[in-house]
Amino acid sequence: MFSQSFESMINMVNIPPLVFFYWAAKIGGEIEMEKLSQKEFVPDNYRDGICPFGLLRFANMFTGIVETQGIIKKVIEKGANKTFWIKSSVSSKLKPDQSVAHDGVCLTIEEIKGNQHRVTAIAETLSKTTLDDWLKGSAINLERCLKINDRLDGHFVQGHVDASAICINKKEKDGSWEFSFQFLPEFATLIIEKGSISINGISLTIFNVTETTFDVAIIPYTFEHTNMNLMKPGQKVNIEFDMLGKYINRKLPLSK
Repeated sequence: MFSQSFESMINMVNIPPLVFFYWAAKIGGEIEMEKLSQKEFVPDNYRDGICPFGLLRFANMFTGIVETQGIIKKVIEKGANKTFWIKSSVSSKLKPDQSVAHDGVCLTIEEIKGNQHRVTAIAETLSKTTLDDWLKGSAINLERCLKINDRLDGHFVQGHVDASAICINKKEKDGSWEFSFQFLPEFATLIIEKGSISINGISLTIFNVTETTFDVAIIPYTFEHTNMNLMKPGQKVNIEFDMLGKYINRKLPLSK
């Protein structure tokens, strides 16, 4: 966990800002950041914000700090997809084509009506997340994407859920709570003791790590302001592993 401005992070590792942004665009794809599309960030010999590493746009990023909860008001099945109408305190502030993390899943806002917004999940998303289990009345965690000048109070979260895990235990610890989760062993190399993970869009620190299980501790504020207060053993959650760990895990076998 950390709480540090993006600018100070760049300065801390002594990377020139332009080089950093080129590098980020190369490995992260399109990272939306309006400032990067301005001409002063683009070399004179490249036009329209295009450089050898691709477009100077950052993909939408999150921090795992939940803003509010939303309530599913309507579920519409159409073909292999599902469309959801969600009521929340931030819905009226959203705009079509914005990205918002819904229980850790990055979804595009399609329409806003009053204090509700509409999103659609395709078959691929439904098969790899808990969204296929969402029902009318379900409470979900919401987070709008990160602004470049925001403080990073959690960790970098892409909204690209890697898998689901199952809650296998819940214990109250004199004012706080501990949860245990079970995951598939194929993801064991992506989890480390005291590392970061996103659970239903919440940035948490993991401990008691084994090849198939880990624990997290929940403080009262997080318990009260997220859907962790509804969590029960046997329930599935969305998990996203730390992005840096995934890149390293991918790089190692390719370097042999």
